[in-house]
Amino acid sequence: MAASHSGVSTNSGLQDTSSDTNDEEKGELCPGFKDVDAFVKYGLGAVLSATKSSAALPQTGDEFDFYRSFPGFQEFCESQGDKLLHCMSQIMQHHGCRSHMRDRNKLTGLEERFDLVVDSNDVILERVGILLDEADGVNRSQQPVMPAGFQPPKIVVSSWNRKGSGSGSRSGMFRLLHAKNVARPQLKFKEKVDNSNTPFIPKIFIKPNAIKPLPPYFTNKQIRKERPEDIDVPAALADFIHQQRTQEHVEDMFAHPYQYELDHFIIPERLLSKPEPQMYKPMAETNCSFIDTLEDLVALNEKLCKLSEFAVDLEHHSYRSFLGLTSLMQISTREEDFIIDTLELRSELYILNEAFTDPAIVKVFHGSDSDIEWLQRDFGLYVVNLFDTHQASRALNLARHSLDHLLTHFCKVDSDKRYQLADWRIRPLPEEMVQYARTDTHYLLYIYDCVRAQLLDFNHGQPGLLQSVWNKSRDLSLKKYMKPIYTEESYLELQRKQKRSFNTQQLTAFRLLFAWRDKLARQEDESTGYVLPTHMMIKISEELPKEPQGIIACCNPVPPLLRQQVNELHLLVQQAREMPLLKAEIAAQKNKGLTPIKKTEITLFGPHDTSRVSVTDLHPFSPDELPVKQGTLFSDDDNKMDVDAQKTSGLIAAAKITLFEELEAQNEQESLPVAQMKARRIIESFENPFRMYLPSTEVHVNKNAKFDPSSKIFEISKRWKLQSIEQQQKELEEKRKTKEAKEQIKKVTEERNKAKQSYQESLQNVATVRQQAAESAKGGAKKRERVASEVGESTPKPSKKLMKSAEKPQKTEPPAQDSFKPFDYSQSDLNVFAGSKPKDNTQFDPNRQGQDFRKKRTPKGQKSNFGAGGKSMSYLAGKSERGFRHNWPKR
Repeated sequence: MAASHSGVSTNSGLQDTSSDTNDEEKGELCPGFKDVDAFVKYGLGAVLSATKSSAALPQTGDEFDFYRSFPGFQEFCESQGDKLLHCMSQIMQHHGCRSHMRDRNKLTGLEERFDLVVDSNDVILERVGILLDEADGVNRSQQPVMPAGFQPPKIVVSSWNRKGSGSGSRSGMFRLLHAKNVARPQLKFKEKVDNSNTPFIPKIFIKPNAIKPLPPYFTNKQIRKERPEDIDVPAALADFIHQQRTQEHVEDMFAHPYQYELDHFIIPERLLSKPEPQMYKPMAETNCSFIDTLEDLVALNEKLCKLSEFAVDLEHHSYRSFLGLTSLMQISTREEDFIIDTLELRSELYILNEAFTDPAIVKVFHGSDSDIEWLQRDFGLYVVNLFDTHQASRALNLARHSLDHLLTHFCKVDSDKRYQLADWRIRPLPEEMVQYARTDTHYLLYIYDCVRAQLLDFNHGQPGLLQSVWNKSRDLSLKKYMKPIYTEESYLELQRKQKRSFNTQQLTAFRLLFAWRDKLARQEDESTGYVLPTHMMIKISEELPKEPQGIIACCNPVPPLLRQQVNELHLLVQQAREMPLLKAEIAAQKNKGLTPIKKTEITLFGPHDTSRVSVTDLHPFSPDELPVKQGTLFSDDDNKMDVDAQKTSGLIAAAKITLFEELEAQNEQESLPVAQMKARRIIESFENPFRMYLPSTEVHVNKNAKFDPSSKIFEISKRWKLQSIEQQQKELEEKRKTKEAKEQIKKVTEERNKAKQSYQESLQNVATVRQQAAESAKGGAKKRERVASEVGESTPKPSKKLMKSAEKPQKTEPPAQDSFKPFDYSQSDLNVFAGSKPKDNTQFDPNRQGQDFRKKRTPKGQKSNFGAGGKSMSYLAGKSERGFRHNWPKR
């Protein structure tokens, strides 16, 4: 609508106001808007009104169909839809997106239009993100430019030799800066590089600005230079003497020399106040000095001691050295820049400790984590009163924390990072590399002022956040350089980082190659990546080539030292191939004493389960000492077991896997001559026609593995022969209890048999009632006399069960009877059958009123007290009132 209103004007008015509008448009961001805020405010209002209008439209469904039935509403919707599609297509064309519809089909046209809108949104939002990053200081628009001419591939020891399209360099091609023919600077060092596998000892021997004096170990050169081989004694005694001497100074040797000074360092108040950023000088107007002599270094130290702050940075080279080399040092003040040749002045740079350890001078670094360690390792330099701009950038939560970003954010300078990883051993240095080295420190003091001011503003003028940055920087100053030490477990850390799964042969090859690479790198003073890169070492370990040519084929390009030592590597690979191929890849960790994997608690227990008992806790039983017992699930012959067979002190199951029985068989075969062994093999081949298809144990299992206690085969072969102590104790206890129970049962059985026998013997001399009656009849009605038993004899009272068992055979065989003769009862004495007390009849008599039919049995030895009270007193016992008894049937 604004466009339509502006378009309605006369020709004369347009000519008169043309000059005025041109002047206004020059001061406006876009026609009708003064600045960005006005445009954003208008745009948000337009979007809000459009959203409200779209919400007021009829909803999809019955409501929309009802309005759609009116021709006026239908025509209005079609016209507005065409206008919206035309506007959208113009926006898409402006951003370079496809906007014309090729498919006019009603079925697929809507889906294709929707895809076009989605793709266009992605493109537009991506451009918005790029513009926002550029506004925040992150430049993502640089694209690499390929070289103009093609060159054959070379081994280039260089870095980012790429150039962005926006760089203002003079030539369109870049130079390859490599160090193929550079002489090794280690050969010129006065002190040889110490690549030994011993801890690092600080190089400092003078301690300027000291509050606590330097320990005597560092000041006395005689003590430091003493070597074990210099003593005129045997080698073993020389090592012992050297250990005793160094043991006295072990605490001083590995302590930070400026630990006390840094712990007691207090930040001055002026460094916690808000500074006024002091603008840097242009690099063209700043003097740059290259220092490579001792006189220039002394003059530089005097200048630095008079300053209140200076910036420091280092350039490092690590590809052609085992520990690495600090190749260059850049120092910048407010007025001039200095570049120090640290390769030439390596042994004299300790002079700068006077300025570096002065607590009144601020040393500004960026990312000093590695710089502090390199200064200690190569020069013996330490830093007191350090400020790290990297820590300040993190405290400010900037988008990025690199020096490149800080230069762009604060100084509006685009640094060229093509030489960041270049070979800084090149002498003389090219002009491009000198300018790059100056850039790292030239602007650093201005950034130091800016971040301090922002840290105070960010924390509302309070110095707490700035104080935390000073404290973190002081912690970085306390870092100590640690030399890489090789141990037997060093390769495991690298193997975990690679996240590769190795079997025992591959892991052994990886371990041997790792040790070979470390040893050769220390000897030749080369980096491990130069001797054998890690990815090539992993490739060789996985493939395990059988020939030296296979090792070379695994490497592309072939490292020079590997080509020289390929035969030695081939022997190492062969040694790894001879190891037993086991599936346990953590076997090496167990052998090296690392923490084993914890096993889960097992609640069940079996006779062959030794998972919860170590092998050392078991008794050293051998198969010859104990009899072998076959395992059974159910035993039905427990009562028939012999007592002597239970004297075993353990249980050893017979081997079901013949692999574990080959040790003894092999010893037997070794004693046989060759002819008999050959004949035995032929006989065995006839016994089993399928033997030729069975796997041969000699091929798949190494013989050395069976006798090696660290192998899995040895462990498995010993497990089935042993049993846990708990199970053995339980079995022994059960066997002892079973033996005691059986002995007790046997004694009881013998006592019963003796009692039964004595009872039967006593019954032989006792006459029955019938025999006594017959004898009395023959004796002429003589009274039965009781025979007095001899003194000391007593007949045991037989039990009822034993009496019945004794009477049974008498009933089956009745005695032979004489001719029947009626007995004359008139001549017999009937008083013999009369008891002393009349017994109550056990049969029920209804005439008796006081009869207690159910009598209780009185225990033996006790008197019954209820007899008198339980009987009726109106009649005599055993008599009825009517004078007769009823013969009731027995129950």
